[in-house]
Amino acid sequence: MKEIVKAGSVPEFYIGERCYISELLNRAETPQVSVARARVLPGMTTELHTLEAAEIYVILEGEGEVEIGDDCREFVKPGDLAYIAEGRPQRITNTGPIDLIFLCICTPRFRPEIYQSLEGNR
Repeated sequence: MKEIVKAGSVPEFYIGERCYISELLNRAETPQVSVARARVLPGMTTELHTLEAAEIYVILEGEGEVEIGDDCREFVKPGDLAYIAEGRPQRITNTGPIDLIFLCICTPRFRPEIYQSLEGNR
C-alpha cells in the first residue's frame, strides 16, 4: 500500500453525483476509512443521496451550502467541517464564483453499493 499520496498524483473523474472526484485513499486494506477530494463547479448542486457510512466534509476552497436532512442547511467556507451521520440525506451546492473543493472522509470506507440516490437517477 502506498503510504504517501502526492498532490496531483491521483486522477480526477466526473461522477453522476454532479461533481469531480479524486480518490486519495480507498482500499480494502483500510476498511475503516476512505478519503476523496471533491470539486463542484459554480452554481452546481450535487445529487441528493444517503450513504451507509458516516461522512465528513472538510471545506478547502470556495463556498457553498450543505444540506443534511430536512433540519440542517448551512453555508460553509474554507476551514469549515460538516458531519453527516450514516443514513442522513445530503447534498452540497456551490454558491460562489470559484470551484468548491472539499475532502470527503467516509467511515467505514466508501464503496458504490453503500450509495443511495434519492433522486431516482440510478
